Amino acid sequence: MANYDARSTPPGWFRPVAVVALLWNLLGCVAYVADVTMKPEDIAKLTEAQQALMASRPAWSIAATAVAVWFGAAGCVGLILRKQWATWLLVASFVGVVLQDLWLFVLSHALSGAGAVGIVLQGIVLIVSIGLVYLARVGSARGWLR
Repeated sequence: MANYDARSTPPGWFRPVAVVALLWNLLGCVAYVADVTMKPEDIAKLTEAQQALMASRPAWSIAATAVAVWFGAAGCVGLILRKQWATWLLVASFVGVVLQDLWLFVLSHALSGAGAVGIVLQGIVLIVSIGLVYLARVGSARGWLR
């Protein structure tokens, strides 16, 4: 009989949550690619305030967004595969989200122009990122990740 440790077996909800989180992060990857590949004619269709915001973004903020979405997606793959390295990728993703928000809402003063939808969406991104780090840490502590 194989060694079976009920404590190290994740609950039934673990994998579906990880899959949904991967889909969420893949949407972020698509949004990132769409953002960084915008053509000048696409940018011209934005409002003046949006154009100014895009033009003023520092490279480190764009890089932070890339880390947030790509490391987040890779970390979710790690969760699905039940790998401990998922935790570090999700922590890096969280740091990317925080740095992105630091520029967006503090340094750029875009908070006033972001509107309620933008603020709520970024709030959800932050909460999901925190939740994924928490899930990975709990998974590691309980032996769900190896």
